[in-house]
Parts: sequence; structure tokens; C-alpha cells
Amino acid sequence: MYNLLIIIPMLVLLFVFYTFLSPVDSRENNSSIQIAELQNIKDAPVELGQVDWNRNFDEAVIKAKDQNKPLLVLFQEVPGCSTSSGYGKDVLSHPQIVEAIETLFVPVAIYNNHSGEDERVLNSFGEPSWNNPVVRIITPNKKELVSRLSGDYTKAGLVKSMITALQNGNKPVPLYLKLLSQELNVNSGRSENAVFAMHCFWVGEGKLANVHGVLSTNPGFMEGHEVVELEFNPEIISYGELVKKARSQNVARHVFTENSEQGFIAKEIVGESSVSPKSTFRSDSRPKYYLSGTSYKYVPMTNTQIARVNAAIGGFQSPDIFLSPRQLTLYKYIESHKDLNWPNLVSNSDFISSWNKTISLLNTQISKR
Repeated sequence: MYNLLIIIPMLVLLFVFYTFLSPVDSRENNSSIQIAELQNIKDAPVELGQVDWNRNFDEAVIKAKDQNKPLLVLFQEVPGCSTSSGYGKDVLSHPQIVEAIETLFVPVAIYNNHSGEDERVLNSFGEPSWNNPVVRIITPNKKELVSRLSGDYTKAGLVKSMITALQNGNKPVPLYLKLLSQELNVNSGRSENAVFAMHCFWVGEGKLANVHGVLSTNPGFMEGHEVVELEFNPEIISYGELVKKARSQNVARHVFTENSEQGFIAKEIVGESSVSPKSTFRSDSRPKYYLSGTSYKYVPMTNTQIARVNAAIGGFQSPDIFLSPRQLTLYKYIESHKDLNWPNLVSNSDFISSWNKTISLLNTQISKR
């Protein structure tokens, strides 16, 4: 009996430890792994950017089969010319492109100017040696999911290929990647601007940001009116459709037009007395009003994400659907470390700069642990 009195409490203690303490440790380890993914500290050739590439093609094929993912194969010159190094610095170092490549695909890099295993794989695909960057997205059985990407060394080109490959492979395309594609295409010169006056630009900004094709919003003043100046993609929504949508949502009390063509369209919809040419715009001192009152203001986002997140918060909806998994991980870390001096990024239009600044602070904090 005496022995039982000793053993039973010990068993209870062991049960409590493994039941309650072990899962916490596991969660902490998982959290640490997720944060480590954000750090982007990679000792790799500049031509490979910030992507964590596999270097053995056969092993990558096995991994792709196990994970049920397509392979993204980069044929790259290492060391390479300015085109190759530029592709690494510009395209393969964009944080959201890096995340998409590492999480939605199994990435493998083949050096097209090396002998041995690299040369064997290069020849099996019929790729030329000493060539500029080429990307192929294939199934583990080497079936092409999208046309070979060559000669297009832009971020927009690679993102478009990734989206098409995912669609052709019956894989879901994350919303953050779709939004990034829209914004990158606009940066290639395919956007237009519009200005609408309404009773409250904070309300107007929230409503207009939800319109499909609207890429960014900016509240301010024009000729005594509270207005929202926005950028939109005319390939997704025409100017006329945008004016009609704004009017239906009561955020087009007056329309300021960029040119005579916009003026003609706007007058047909809202009437001549409610249309005038665009004049001097003065930004509001509190842009993204709803977003600026939350910890999301510290999360690096693209302009389109900022607009959508602000609108979601203003509409009492969760904004998380617009963020990537790594952005959400960063947000959760920020939420649990509010005492740190996180920079307010609402007005910073340079996503990469914002990301690097925040990750640098994250790295500093982790190194102090």
C-alpha cells in the first residue's frame, strides 16, 4: 500500500506533464519553424535569389510525388551574366514569389553551365547550355503544365506562369498570388486612375477597394470635396463600369475626370453637373483609417492587399484571406510582441522595402533570444 501511495502521484504527475506540457513545446517548435521560414537568410549564389532550391533533380521528383506538387525547374547560369544575376536579385527575391515557389511547388535549380548531373538533366530536357534563365513547370512525370518560360525576365511573367500551371494542374491558386499578379501587370503600364467624391472618404475607400479590378485607393480632398483617388485595371473593369459601381454604392456624389474620354463616359452616367476635370489632390493625414487602428498596419503588404485589408476591417470581416501564410505568421508574431518597435507600413508603397525592414527587425529580435 505504501508503494502505491508513492507510485500513483508520480503517474499523475507524468500524465499531467505529457498531456499539458508536451503539446505546448510542440506548438512552440512549430512556431519557431514558421518564423524561421520568414527570416530569408540563405547563403546561395545571387543568381538563385532567395528561393531555397533543391539541387538534385531525381530527389526533387520523389519529393514532388510525395507532396503531390508540381516541380518548378529553373535552368540558370551560375555564375551568370547580368541577365542571370538580375533575375535572381529582382524576380527570385520578391518575398511573395519566393513563398509561392517554396510552398506551392517543389523548386529545383539546374546549372546550365556545369558538367556532371546538371548537364545530364539539362540534356534530358533539350535545354541549351550557357543560356539565360529558363523556367519549366512540370508534373513529377515531366508533363508540362504551362509553356516553357524563356525570354521574359519579369516578375509578372513568372507569376502568370505559376498561376496558369496551378490551374492546369487542378491546384488552388491562393488569393494573395492572384492579387500580386494583378498588381504586377499594372506596374507594366496597364492601369488607369479615377477620382470619386462622397460624403465620407473613409467609407468610400472601404467600399471601392472591394470592387474587382481596383488595385489601390487613396483618400483625400479635391475642390472642397472628400474624395478617393484609385488605381484600377481596365482589363478587369472598364471606367464606365467602375462609375456605375461607385454610383450604386453612393460613393460618386461628384466625379473628377482624368481626360475628355472619362468626362464623356461619366456625364452619361451621373449627369453633366456632377462631373468636372480633375484638379489638385491633397492626401488625408490618416490613410487606411480602419487598417491603421490595428496591428495589421505593421505587416508588409502590397498596395492591393492594403486596400483590401482596410476594406475588410471596415466591413467587420476578417482580412486574413488576403494575406499569404507567411504574412499571417508574421502578423501573429507581431500581435504577441507588441512591445517591439514595429514600423507603421500603411503609407509605404514599396512592399519589398517594407518586408526587408520588418524581417530585419524580426531577425534582430530572434538573435537576442
